[in-house]
Amino acid sequence: MPETIERPYILHMLTATPQMSPFDVNMAADAGYQVIVPYCNVLPNMVANLTQDAIFSRGPKGVSRTGIFIGGRDVMQAADMLDTARKAMVPPFEVSVFADPSGSYTTAAAAVALVERHLGKQHGMELGGKRMLILGGTGAVGRVAAAMAASRGADVTIASHHDRARALGVSAEINERFGIVTNGISVATPDELRGALADAEIVLATAVAGVQVISSDDLAFAKRLLIAADVNAVPPEGIAGVNVMNDGKPIDGVPNAGAVGIGALAIGNVKYQVEHRLFMRMRTGGKPVYLGFPQAFDEAREVAAGLG
Repeated sequence: MPETIERPYILHMLTATPQMSPFDVNMAADAGYQVIVPYCNVLPNMVANLTQDAIFSRGPKGVSRTGIFIGGRDVMQAADMLDTARKAMVPPFEVSVFADPSGSYTTAAAAVALVERHLGKQHGMELGGKRMLILGGTGAVGRVAAAMAASRGADVTIASHHDRARALGVSAEINERFGIVTNGISVATPDELRGALADAEIVLATAVAGVQVISSDDLAFAKRLLIAADVNAVPPEGIAGVNVMNDGKPIDGVPNAGAVGIGALAIGNVKYQVEHRLFMRMRTGGKPVYLGFPQAFDEAREVAAGLG
């Protein structure tokens, strides 16, 4: 009898950038993919051909052990590439696809899910109707977090440290794309920042690593603050008083004594679990799945709920 060779699990990783993220490669390997192949500088118009090359070469049984991951830095482009890959499938030749550009989908999902968790745990409140200020909101994580929070009914303001036009442009783009309502403002000056903080109940810092966007002096103006979350793990703290290890710890120097902080490692712990779970869903689910930021958010809410 001919020897039966078990087909390996293959993951094709596509990115528009010059290199694939080592973080995502490690995550894929830890989820059980045995052959991991990065494709760099991939243009959107190349995705359909690459997808069909992947699905037609292994037969209907082999495609169950094949997956596609979409990285890059542009959150809208990654969403489009995910949609293109899905449309390129020819059932029964169909594989799972997971998009997470710069980790933005899973990071934003973790941050917003933890904000939801602590609103309920610490304050007995829901996200709907709460005023959320996203600092560094024009970046990848900020854009996705804005879409997620607005979809849950939060009153979201996207803030730019450059100028108001940039924030308004990003707000308009995601509003149109996702059918949500957000606003854009400038926090380029201390007065603008402090004015925005005075009205915010939730602050999410998603600015570049190693930059403090809220000082201890600024915190004194955050009179309505309930929760401050910071995705920055590189010193100094993105939000003064919110340590990377914090997960619901009170913040010193805030007028509202009940305000709590969520640090980068607490967010990272949930992000890691979410990404691992989504890779596992691709590999072990038994049928093709298409995983973008809505699925990342659903998974993050489930992980956060299980934290107790």
